[in-house]
Formats: sequence, structure tokens, C-alpha cells
Amino acid sequence: MHDFLVAAASFIVLVGVMVVVHEFGHFVVAKLCGVRVEAFSVGFGPRLFGIKYGETDYKVCLLPVGGYVKMTGEMPGDTGTMPGTPVIQQILEKGQAEDQSASSPTYESLADDPGAFTSHPRWQRMLIGVAGPVANFILAFVLMIAYFSWFNEVASVEIKTTAIEWVIPDSPAAQAGLQPGDLIRRFDGKDNPTWENIDESVHLNLNQSVPVTVDRGGKTVELSLHTPGELKDQEEDIVGMLPQFLPGPIGVESVLPGDPAEQAGLRAGDAIQSVDGYPFHTVSTLLAYMQAGQGKPLALVVLRNGATLNMVGHPAKLDTGYKMGFINKPPPYRNDPLPLKKSVAKSTAFCADNSFLIVDVLGRILRHKVSVNQLQGPVGIARMAGEAAEMKGWLPKFGLAAEISLNLGIINLMPFPILDGGLIVLLLIESALRRDIGVNVKERIYQAAFVVIVAFFAFIIFNDVTRLPIFNHVKP
Repeated sequence: MHDFLVAAASFIVLVGVMVVVHEFGHFVVAKLCGVRVEAFSVGFGPRLFGIKYGETDYKVCLLPVGGYVKMTGEMPGDTGTMPGTPVIQQILEKGQAEDQSASSPTYESLADDPGAFTSHPRWQRMLIGVAGPVANFILAFVLMIAYFSWFNEVASVEIKTTAIEWVIPDSPAAQAGLQPGDLIRRFDGKDNPTWENIDESVHLNLNQSVPVTVDRGGKTVELSLHTPGELKDQEEDIVGMLPQFLPGPIGVESVLPGDPAEQAGLRAGDAIQSVDGYPFHTVSTLLAYMQAGQGKPLALVVLRNGATLNMVGHPAKLDTGYKMGFINKPPPYRNDPLPLKKSVAKSTAFCADNSFLIVDVLGRILRHKVSVNQLQGPVGIARMAGEAAEMKGWLPKFGLAAEISLNLGIINLMPFPILDGGLIVLLLIESALRRDIGVNVKERIYQAAFVVIVAFFAFIIFNDVTRLPIFNHVKP
């Protein structure tokens, strides 16, 4: 019951803030363009309280999930569905439509009303449509700047030497002859470099050969690393080298029911000492190793209550890559706030990486390379929000909020009717035709889209519910 309450409260707060910020983006640009905004609501349903200022009713409503803006000329039968007006709002607010219209000036038609949405140029309507997603992008960016500037949690105990934990097969590092356990003593002429020094040197020497000196089991080995002509933005590896930052084994915080980790016999509290003989210390290395192995079985050496156990794990393709299905125990951490310039750079990288990931996942789903079953709906988001709320540290909270805000912005830009992207596409079509699409045609398009959206979300919610622990057979 406690987990349910935490998940529900976290979901309401998290999604509520994301949606209100989204709607605020529509609201601000609509006001700037001179569109009459009849209502700005936090929540849906019957009005609880608020204040009428100018032509806008700023109010709080009964149902606390999200919010909406109500602009003149947006209801079906007038101009069709508008950005910032969820269909559920139209249903819940239908009984209040007469009261709202009574508070607005009376015109013979919307075409005569200078404050109506459809009275404004199409480019302004497009700006209003795109403003919601942009507000979500800005929120994610600001959230991560705040995290890196105020917290930036890093491990309390870090390995300061440039030891290589693992080398990705066929990578530039592997082709150079670098091996797990090597200690880099000299890189591009710099003695005892840090990993930041190495990363900077790689970026400065693209498509060139860089001399590398390593300590391998007490012996000095001279190598030459040929860098690629272009680098992918990745935090985990440097041209195929996975750095060792932490000491100790990988701790298991919890095991997801029915996933490969549980099937292998892993339990909460276990510590993974080695994988196929490699003493991995971080989950990022283990994930890279599993991607390279493409699901091949893993020989695990696990420490449990002082006893050493041997297990065999069979990684499965979960989400976008091969995984075992457990949550790792985070190492002790300390706050190391960054200056604003570095915080902006880190926030930019975070938002770019997660945005490309979302687009990549959607593309893989359309190409049938990833199952739509992997998508998370409201129930899944609520579970993640509850877990983030109870996790130690601020990164899970800020990171999840930023990821959801990015998701909301990108999904709303998809060219599908009812979504902001669909509105923009229709406006572009009207611009090309040099005339408006008929109201009846728009209504039919939105009605069909609404049915598809409802069916899709019903499917997603069904998948969410079936993932709940009560529907899984948990092994002892």
C-alpha cells in the first residue's frame, strides 16, 4: 500500500508539472499573438477555485492530473481540436461551454472575432502549436542545469588511475591492442593522464595515430591508437575503452520479476564479483559487454552472505539493448557542483542523448525491430516515479523528470492529429493549398485519430498492468 501511495503521489506531481508547463508554453505564445485565452486550468473537471483576470479565468479544477488552456474558437464544430486542449478536457468542460462563451464578446462568426485562434495567420498558429513541446524541452534543460550546478553527485570513492576495465571488441582501442587491466601511463605525449585528458586528446586527434604507453602486469607496452574520423557522443567509453572508476563488485539493489537476473538466481543484496572472468565494477561496463555479446550466456561469480556462488545468466533484449533485469546498488556519493558553463554543457549532452534515444526507439518500433510492448504507459511511469522518489540522491528525480519532459515534447511533435505535430502538419497543408480544410473534414480526421489514440493507450495500459508483480510468478 505504501508503494502504491508513493507511486500515485509521485505520478500526479511529476506528470502534472510536465503537462502544466506544456500548456503554459501554448498560453504564453497565444497571449503574445493576441489570441483570446478564456481559461488556464491546473487540473480537469469542475472548477474548485481561481481568479478571473482580464479575459482569462485562471483556475484549479478537481482532477489534479495535468491541465489545459481554453482558447476562443477551439471547440469541435467551430474549428476542430486545438493545441493545448486535450479531448478529455472537452468532455469534462462541455457543460461549462455556455458560461465560458457568455464571458467573451459576441460576434456573428469566428471569422469576425479578432481574438479567435482561426483569425490569426497560420504561422502564428504554428508557433502556438510548437510552443508546448518547446516549453517541455526548456524545462528538461533547466532541470539538468540545476542538478549539475547544485548537486552533480559523484562517487565518494573513485579510482584515480587510468585503468581499463574492459575493451569493446573491434573498436579502435581493441585494434590498437589495448586490453582489460591495462594502466595507461602515457597518452599522446602526456605522462600519467586522467580520463578527461585522454578524451580531450582523442577529440583533438581525429583520424590520426596517437602513441600510447601502458603498464600491463608490471611490463611496459608501447602501442599506437588510430582514432576514428568521427566520434559518437557516449559517456561510457572512449574509442572502445571502458574506464574503471569504482572499486568493488556490482551490488544488486533489486531484481525485476521474470527477467533473466531472477531466472539466473540473483537476489537483492548479491554482489557480482566477475562476469566471464572479468572483474567488472560498474553497470555501464556490464551493459557494454552484453551488447557486444549479443545475448550470449554469462558465467557469473556472485557473493551472497559471505559465500561464493556460480550462476549462468542469459541476457534478453529489453527496451533498446541486452539486459539482465536488475537494479544496481548505487555507490556512496558526494556532491561536486559544476560551474555554470560546464553545467550547461552537461545538460545539453543529457538532453541531446535522451532525445536521440527516444527518436531511435520510435524508429525501431516503426521498423518492427523493437516491440511496442516495451513502451511504458501511465502505470509504468507511476512505478518509475515512485522508485525515483524513494531512491537516494537527486539524480533519479531530476533525471526522470527531464526524461519525461523530453518524451512529452517529442511525442507531441509527432505528425498525428490531436497532437501538436498533427496541427502543424494540417496548417502546412492548408498553406500549400492556400485555403482552409473544411470543418467537417477536420472533425472526421480528429474523430478517427481520437479512436486510434484511445485504443493505443488502452493497449499500453494493459501492458503496464500485466507487468505488475501480482501478475508475475516470482520464483523463491
